[in-house]
Amino acid sequence: MNVFPGFGGWINQNNQQPPKGESKRSENVKSNSNTDMDTNNTEDDEEIKQLNLWSDAEKKHPRYDPPPKVKVTMKKGLCHMNIELTLGVPPDGAYELFINPTNIPFFVIDKSGRQLLANKSRKILKKDGPRQTVKVKKAVAWDFLWFSGSLPINLIVNENKKDLEVKYKKEKMMFMKVFEGSWKIEPLYVDADRLCKNMKPKSREEYKKCSGGQGKIAPKVTMDQYFQPYPLLNLPPFSWYIRNITIKTTKTLLKMLQDRATILREIPYT
Repeated sequence: MNVFPGFGGWINQNNQQPPKGESKRSENVKSNSNTDMDTNNTEDDEEIKQLNLWSDAEKKHPRYDPPPKVKVTMKKGLCHMNIELTLGVPPDGAYELFINPTNIPFFVIDKSGRQLLANKSRKILKKDGPRQTVKVKKAVAWDFLWFSGSLPINLIVNENKKDLEVKYKKEKMMFMKVFEGSWKIEPLYVDADRLCKNMKPKSREEYKKCSGGQGKIAPKVTMDQYFQPYPLLNLPPFSWYIRNITIKTTKTLLKMLQDRATILREIPYT
């Protein structure tokens, strides 16, 4: 389910025209058995319920998500970023925010519409149920003194919608010998202490039961990113500059996604 179709607001799924990238998936859904369709409808109903819970809660008590926690380590020139963050949207919605299949401009940084990270194209190479391999072309903006431009990034991305996991690796990228990583989303039962008394739910079913269906589910996102510049650029002072820019840009992009989630919570879902 595309939880935030078009990101123009909470749109009723029954009235929505599927994006181009969704048309093939829609055809596959039609060919499923009645049992599969009933399961999909149940999942959609649960997701809509979660969207309403988040929207209603935001009106009463606005949520604050702390900035991403970032731990950086170096080993033989390879930089490893371990990142944890939360967002105030349902887990499936966070997944859609991260992969951004409809190429919505999330990262606008000036009035001209320039983006810190722009999606240029997205091509599905292989699809197997909820898993697919995608070739993604992006561009990251840069500024130096009076000059500005963008660096192209070509990635091969393995997406797993069922488990809310993604792995990616660079196909082509300037300056970087290594650029790869992964992220996964785990559910946080944020209202368990308030609604489930002394019980600590271990599954969505337990949480739904103990909260009376009124408990919100948030995503905990864990990321591991590795990068290493090409030789010569992997030596000081160039390596310091590239490392600092990469870490700063990553933190900024994640904070902008958290801000986007806040905006989405403020829009009522109908």
